[in-house]
Amino acid sequence: MTASDRKFISPGGTISLPERAGADAAPIGRFGIAGQIAGFTTFTFVVYLAIGLPLAILPAYVHLRMGFSAALAGLVISVQYIATFLSRPWAGHISDHSGAKIAVIWGMAMCTGSGALLVAAALFHGTPWLSIVCLIASRLALGVGESLGSTGATLWGISTVGQQHTAKVISYNGICTYGAMALGAPLGVVLETHFGLVSLGLLTIAVCGASLAFAMSKRAVPVLVGEHLPFQSVLGRVAPHGIGLALGGVGYSVLATFVTLFYASRHWDGAALCLTAFGMAFITARLLFIHTIERFGGFPVAMTCLSVEALGVLMLWLARTPWTAFAAAGLTGFGFALVFPAIGVEAVRRVPERNRGTALSVYTVFSDVSFFLVGPIAGTVIGAFGYASAFLFALICVLTSLGIVSGLAARTGRASG
Repeated sequence: MTASDRKFISPGGTISLPERAGADAAPIGRFGIAGQIAGFTTFTFVVYLAIGLPLAILPAYVHLRMGFSAALAGLVISVQYIATFLSRPWAGHISDHSGAKIAVIWGMAMCTGSGALLVAAALFHGTPWLSIVCLIASRLALGVGESLGSTGATLWGISTVGQQHTAKVISYNGICTYGAMALGAPLGVVLETHFGLVSLGLLTIAVCGASLAFAMSKRAVPVLVGEHLPFQSVLGRVAPHGIGLALGGVGYSVLATFVTLFYASRHWDGAALCLTAFGMAFITARLLFIHTIERFGGFPVAMTCLSVEALGVLMLWLARTPWTAFAAAGLTGFGFALVFPAIGVEAVRRVPERNRGTALSVYTVFSDVSFFLVGPIAGTVIGAFGYASAFLFALICVLTSLGIVSGLAARTGRASG
């Protein structure tokens, strides 16, 4: 690969982008860079809207209505993340060799299929084992759709507006991710309450199907294939940072998976609003404080954010009113907002520049594994100690992450000194 080529790494592979992106990027239209980026982050928004719609519904639907265990209810949510994890290398390969547009098209098709399977699960409600199979299949399809759609949308946006706007594309994608989930959760509750689970599947089919048609109509960008680095080549150096990320994300995973059941156990209303509070606080923190990582460094920001997140999870564990839980969810989201980029900046510094994309992809995998494992583990904790205990479990994990990050910061300081 020549010196004029630089690499942007997807969660599963490498795609080369021209260093002089302005020469190859599409002309910026009357809506400017933000408008151009929005044309691609829309796909990310749709993917995570499809994820958010059933998020506050399925745990209670599986556990309370269908009569399955809390652990299985957690598994139904978490199985999506293992599908995302397993499909990341494939999503990167598709984006590298066939183009980001193809990845987005396939991702939107998988999300549309997940909606159809959700409709089937609702129709087979009278046959619980068949309904649960359809639910799990829907979550698996959604996980693959997430990997393809979000990865493809990010690469497509960067390839179009130029690599100099990479940070903006990634930042907007993060906002779309949590914004869509914050909108989708309460919307899903309203739809399910008035029209049943089938309405969520039908809306998913409609929105994702429309996005599929939109993706097919957009201009593709040339595929510039560069050096492909082994996915596991830098695992040893990145693993401590990835473990810190995985443990730091447990607060969000427990909140997203079990807050509905936690509220139900207390006979409270408005569980979905906790996810909205989390999402809004996340977006606010990311917009206001994203530049602090560059100014103060990744480790100091990560330690501050993990401390704030730990306080939020502690409040959730001790919450005695729904409004306390609502405020705690917002505080958790505010703290978690910069954990991924702050630790990630330090992770990629551990490897040579030519391997930093692979480091980022390996780092992201730890988040996928965490999301998959938290559901059944926390569900088992709930079965033994009650619903509030899930937040104590999350608090222990977040504090452990804080300890790991503090140790990494101290080790880095000694090395640089």
